[in-house]
Amino acid sequence: MADLQKLIQAAREARERAIAPYSGFSVGAALLTASGPIIQGCNIENASYGLTVCAERVALLTALASGERDFISIAVISQSDPAASPCGPCRQLLWEYCRDIDVHLVTLNGTTESTTLAALFPRPFDLNPGEKNA
Repeated sequence: MADLQKLIQAAREARERAIAPYSGFSVGAALLTASGPIIQGCNIENASYGLTVCAERVALLTALASGERDFISIAVISQSDPAASPCGPCRQLLWEYCRDIDVHLVTLNGTTESTTLAALFPRPFDLNPGEKNA
């Protein structure tokens, strides 16, 4: 439980760095690696919305660029209630590189819904079922 609270706190801190001038919807994510480090990400918006990057993708791509390849769980926090869930592209990337990790969806008041990526994404596009693409 202490690890989950550290993960949620890291996501909360990442959310404070979000750049969301267009939507006003700030999101923070924290990805727990098997080797121990927690990698943070926040959403970063762009005027041409298509270039906006979600918090989950920032955390995942930062982790991959840092050499991390094994992941345990991710926490995602936003101001929505109920808690926001990763979008489709984020689910696909998380599946491809993390497989069926634990996903913790958190509201600003601390309400947490824990699930798995497989429950959120029951039929992912998968060229190599059972293998990580890393």
